[in-house]
Amino acid sequence: MVNFSRENLQLKVCPGRTQFKDLQARREAEERRKFPLERRLKEHIIGQEGAINTVASAIRRKENGWYDEEHPLVFLFLGSSGIGKTELAKQVARYMHKDVKKGFIRMDMSEFQEKHEVAKFIGSPPGYVGHEEGGQLTKLLRACPNAVVLFDEVDKAHPDVLTIMLQLFDEGRLTDGKGKTIECKDAIFIMTSNVASDDIAQHALQLRQEAEEVSRRKLADNLEDVQKGDDIKISRQFKETVIRPILKAHFRRDEFLGRINEIVYFLPFSHSELLQLVIKELSFWAKKAKQRHDITLKWDRPVLDLLAGGYNLHYGARSIKHEVHGLLCNPCSEASESNAFCFGLFKSW
Repeated sequence: MVNFSRENLQLKVCPGRTQFKDLQARREAEERRKFPLERRLKEHIIGQEGAINTVASAIRRKENGWYDEEHPLVFLFLGSSGIGKTELAKQVARYMHKDVKKGFIRMDMSEFQEKHEVAKFIGSPPGYVGHEEGGQLTKLLRACPNAVVLFDEVDKAHPDVLTIMLQLFDEGRLTDGKGKTIECKDAIFIMTSNVASDDIAQHALQLRQEAEEVSRRKLADNLEDVQKGDDIKISRQFKETVIRPILKAHFRRDEFLGRINEIVYFLPFSHSELLQLVIKELSFWAKKAKQRHDITLKWDRPVLDLLAGGYNLHYGARSIKHEVHGLLCNPCSEASESNAFCFGLFKSW
């Protein structure tokens, strides 16, 4: 007689489940080896090789068990606006989670500039308005404790919010307004800030000046050389003597900065990277022109240089978008209205 007891069934089911998990883990490790995170990120982000390598290395340590599992992984992204900080956070979430909508949490810290707005962050305590609704962050973290959480423009947050974040980074847990604790040690927290962005940009421009001159001489008409960026590194001395004092003066607490695993620096685009941005933006509108109007857009090399010249250090890639809108989309719109596609900027049309 066969005994179909609960114990016997468990003995037969568990080994198969364990073998499946081991097999799945080996497949994921093999996929990471063949298609590393750096390569995935570079498919979506132009330039910022130093930032990509720093983030990928930290996540690789986490994936392979070479990290302190008692604390979550915490990044601080520094650099000018429109330079790829938010996009890199999104791509990390896409890599870590199949369901990006659930696995990526974005908090605009400019909404938490006042002391009373802390309640929106973790929820109001009992007896206060909004207690039953809970906090914006706690609700989302409870639904996905291992999410990639982006704290955008963290330098604008009230100091009391930073105190809550310190507990979150240090202990990997967060207590909401209802007194319930959320364990989120497996989450990845990314903060972005424009603090010291001018200092970083000017230092990077000094380092890049000589390299950029070399890059310009090497560029060829076939644009294949444009795909190569200029890899420069911020010196340790600059980080310690210039950037860290600025961060300490702004955040006013060493323990907060001490819980950051990696401070990641985003640098101004080189000329070759600007050309890539221009090509990407022109290709986007060329596709739209073909789909919407059955019009084929073409351009010569001087057009790329002209549009790249509209780069603004403070607005990053957004300034390239604005330049293309002004010099391409506006004339195209007017020409479409008058049914006359003929103007001087794009001579190869």
